[in-house]
Amino acid sequence: MTKLTYALERNGTLYVGVTRDIARRVYEHKKNRIAGFTRKYNVHRLVYYKRFDDVVSAIQREKRLKKWNRKWKLELIEGANPDWRDLYGELV
Repeated sequence: MTKLTYALERNGTLYVGVTRDIARRVYEHKKNRIAGFTRKYNVHRLVYYKRFDDVVSAIQREKRLKKWNRKWKLELIEGANPDWRDLYGELV
């Protein structure tokens, strides 16, 4: 189980979600194969992710992050990825 946070750019839209197959899910988002939030807001860059051993922990973390304010989310991302590199290449 993998926890995801996506962002288009520093001042752009942030997306948080959970998936079992992060490489497949990011690919689907990049190719606009999934209708919804990421297609509507053109969110295609993986800038942060964290792996969890169980689905319950991943979903709990997702719910907490969705309640965070934007500043906290940006600090989390920039602490791990200060240049906002697309991390998709690390997965494939």
